[in-house]
Amino acid sequence: MDADELKAILLDSFYGTDRGLSVSSEARAEISELITQLEAKNPNPAPTEAVDKLSGQWKLLYTINSELTGLLGLGRLPGVEVGEISQSVNGSMLSITNTVTIGGPVSRTAFSAKAAFEIMSPKRIQVRFERAVIETPQLLTDKEFPSSIYFLGQSLDLTSLKDVLQPVNASVRSTAISISNFLQNKPNLDVAIPGNRGAQSWLLTTYLDDDLRVSRGDNGAVFVLAKDAYSSGGGLRERVLNALAVA
Repeated sequence: MDADELKAILLDSFYGTDRGLSVSSEARAEISELITQLEAKNPNPAPTEAVDKLSGQWKLLYTINSELTGLLGLGRLPGVEVGEISQSVNGSMLSITNTVTIGGPVSRTAFSAKAAFEIMSPKRIQVRFERAVIETPQLLTDKEFPSSIYFLGQSLDLTSLKDVLQPVNASVRSTAISISNFLQNKPNLDVAIPGNRGAQSWLLTTYLDDDLRVSRGDNGAVFVLAKDAYSSGGGLRERVLNALAVA
């Protein structure tokens, strides 16, 4: 089986796992085996020297044994949505920016960790986190009162209640727009991260091509990421989108 076939099977196996949060032990073992097989076919055995391929915007598809598992778990809280988790790599500047988008019932924001990295070997880099940025929250002024909700497996019709609350909804939206306009003029919160051992980690890139990357980190962490410009083929793009879907 060649690398392209393995990639297709691996991406398909991510469907419904919520980026690794909701994966059974059996599925995890199968995915781990596929990752190992793909790593054996790495077309770039010295990823840190392939700057053009390593650089770019990468989107997280799957992770296990990483600190991101707890972050993904926030999405199980009522009204909380964990959006895109991405990593921007600038090989020429030796910098990395990790970003996660978090949404709530009425607002959305993004958290970023900016880091510098040092090349330690053809596969390994040492990462030193320097700054943390919290974007000014964006109010979701386009939210509508739902016509129905699911409760205990039943669909409840809220149409009549929606009509009654329409004047209140309009007033709340007007206030939200005013607050949103005010917040747009506020800067992001940008703070320095103290330079201690807790702000450092290492990352080993074990597979890298034009579209996909596999990296391993501290405590057995595994990350599978797809390049944001995954347009080399329609089939791959569809599989990446399906990998991010929740069953």
